[in-house]
Amino acid sequence: MDYEDSFQTLPASNTLSSSVLSFLNDKFRARTDLAGAPALVSELRTRCSDLDRTLTDLNRSLGASLVAYASFSDRFDAVFDDLSAKLIRLRSSTCSPTSSFSDGGGEGNGKAEKILGEELPALAKEVARVETVRIYAVWKDNVGCALGAMYSDLGNCHELVCAVADEMRLLAIKTLKMTEEVLTSVTKTRPKWARLVSAVDHRVDRALAVLRPQAIADHRALLASLGWPPPLSTLTSSNPDRKSAEVPNPLFTMQGDLKHQYCENFLALCRLQELQSQRKSRQLEGFNRKVALRQPLWAIEELVNPISLASQLHFSKWVDKPEFIFALVYKITKDYVDSMDELLQPLVDEAMLVGYSCREEWISAMVTSLSTYLAKEIFPVYVGQLDEESATGIRSQARISWLHLVDLMISFDKRVRSLVEHSGILLSFQEDGNLQKISSLSVFCDRPDWLDLWAEIELSEALDKLKPEMDDERNWRMKVQGAVLSSVPEDFKSPAVSSAFLRHLSSKIDRCRSLPSISLRSRFLRLGGAPITRKFLDCILQRCQEAEGLTALTDDDAIIKVANSINAAHYFESVIREWCEDVFFLEMELNQGDQLGLSVSEYGSREEPIKGSEGGIFDEEIGKLGEFRAQWVEKISVVILRGFDAQSRDYMKNRRQWQEKGEEGWTVSKSLVLALDYLQGKVLVVEESLNRIDFVRVWRSLAAGVDRLVFQNILMSNVKFYDGGVERFDSDLQVLFGVFGAWCLRPEGFFPKASEGLKLLKMGEKQLQDSLAGGEKWMKDNGIRHLSVTETEKILRSRVFKS
Repeated sequence: MDYEDSFQTLPASNTLSSSVLSFLNDKFRARTDLAGAPALVSELRTRCSDLDRTLTDLNRSLGASLVAYASFSDRFDAVFDDLSAKLIRLRSSTCSPTSSFSDGGGEGNGKAEKILGEELPALAKEVARVETVRIYAVWKDNVGCALGAMYSDLGNCHELVCAVADEMRLLAIKTLKMTEEVLTSVTKTRPKWARLVSAVDHRVDRALAVLRPQAIADHRALLASLGWPPPLSTLTSSNPDRKSAEVPNPLFTMQGDLKHQYCENFLALCRLQELQSQRKSRQLEGFNRKVALRQPLWAIEELVNPISLASQLHFSKWVDKPEFIFALVYKITKDYVDSMDELLQPLVDEAMLVGYSCREEWISAMVTSLSTYLAKEIFPVYVGQLDEESATGIRSQARISWLHLVDLMISFDKRVRSLVEHSGILLSFQEDGNLQKISSLSVFCDRPDWLDLWAEIELSEALDKLKPEMDDERNWRMKVQGAVLSSVPEDFKSPAVSSAFLRHLSSKIDRCRSLPSISLRSRFLRLGGAPITRKFLDCILQRCQEAEGLTALTDDDAIIKVANSINAAHYFESVIREWCEDVFFLEMELNQGDQLGLSVSEYGSREEPIKGSEGGIFDEEIGKLGEFRAQWVEKISVVILRGFDAQSRDYMKNRRQWQEKGEEGWTVSKSLVLALDYLQGKVLVVEESLNRIDFVRVWRSLAAGVDRLVFQNILMSNVKFYDGGVERFDSDLQVLFGVFGAWCLRPEGFFPKASEGLKLLKMGEKQLQDSLAGGEKWMKDNGIRHLSVTETEKILRSRVFKS
């Protein structure tokens, strides 16, 4: 059949518009394209019919509005007629002879008072009301004209069909935008006209319900004619990571009328979205507009959706090789990101679509499509494998596959973030709280149960790796090498096993940094990080209890074992404290109200609160580590003090020695030598084994304990001190102070009761007699501050002076 003879001849080319010529050239590029003419004619007729029906509906609506307006105008004229009649009556009454007001007295005055006091205020009120109605009518008339023009413009579309669709669409959007500006003005200046604004909004929504689907359909048709999406076969033939031939970017290669048509359509879609955003901003005034207004860029979504569908055909083959999925998505994202900046961003700026970056929208849309696929197709498979492993009790590759998938997601997110940082817009993500838009780990936002499963797997893997390191005794003897803390140049003398625990804990912290939500990070660390600290505490506590159970800490090796555990706890606590001062942890502490497991609305179901979710992530563990150190430092002090008490028992019970001078050639009592040697030996062992800070606590606790023993067993035991006994006691205390002199400049300050008791004993007889009369004032004047009046009097009564 000869198609050229079956159709009417077209008008001369010079009589056709450029848009019609472009349309015909695009549809009939070759003689063979004429075969599709019947289908095209049918499509055009269908679209014309649809437009005719739309125009009919719009005309009917406009007619109803005009009828309503005519009725309103009639009522408006009646109001004016009534007003005119009232004005005429007023004029006639005010033009009557003045004598009527003066003659007759009361009647005239009463009529004037009625006019001035009642009728004039009512008339003024009526005039004001009529003026308001007039403004209302004029505004409605303007809106009706604007809508009528818009409907007229929409009605003319069927004459040019799709050839001039973009021009008419832009004109319709412009008209709607003008209408929106009027509505915004009226909303602010005339808040009582809410019903009229609502009626106009309803009509505009009907117009948008026609415009947006048509604009999107035309945009999709244009993308198809451009050759979008680009072919993916060159990337997926084997390994997407390998270097392949460059695939032409259809956005860069389009030329001429096709490029112009695409840009106009893209611009129309952006303006339509800007109009929609402006309308939502007005309608949501007073509500949380930030959440409701933020929508993905429609035009970019139309670019991503066909790519996503084409990619999923390949993804289905790579369930067991997810690295190919991430490689393909990243390559597509990177290959076309430049065209977003160079070609499309100027169009978005021209449409005055504020707050949108094409680069950002492209990247986030690609990542969102990947996350959606992972959540629907990949993770359910992996969860099923883990469930099967739990049911059978047979260890499989399921956990390894899960961790490998998470590793790929973390690596992918870092590479994607580098693409975003290239344009310097990462800060906007963080400020808006939309970091999950560029993170594949956002799959855990909607599935906290998967996050819990991930934390459980990470914890199990860490504890499995730590077990052989805990069992290796060399790790408890070998010390941590090198400075680890930046703020405290302290030698903690910590065993290497504490460094192993910290290394695994640090790994968990680093892995959760990529999570796009503070609450997700907090939950992950509470479930997968804090238990590592508790396991460490259980381990060192068990070692201390074993040492105590074997020798009651009387053996030096037992003390060294406990000291090593205290060192490990102190080092571990100090490192965690420094970590918690980082902004990463401070944000979690400030975000307690949004914790996963505590928020019901975020996930739509109530979950049990996470144990220890109050305060900082590691606050509870830090507190327990501090309690552990204090408990076992005190135990070491008590054990050494108990040994000193046993060694010095004969010395303490010898009451007669204080009536005699010391042994010839001895600076200390013989019965005290062994006790002092024991004390010094044990303290040196502790000093060699224990870190400096906790060692200070040990020797100070010991000094306080020895001070109590000496005071109670000697000074408060009702013994009699002669001059020789005072000298002996003085010599013994000086040697005792010397044992602690290696760790402080004034050791006597740590033996307050014994030192002040000796001071009282060394006073002269006259001075002591004055003290009995001076009381507390005398004690204060003579530097006696740690003894009570009763204790002071008892010591003074034990002093014996020979006449």
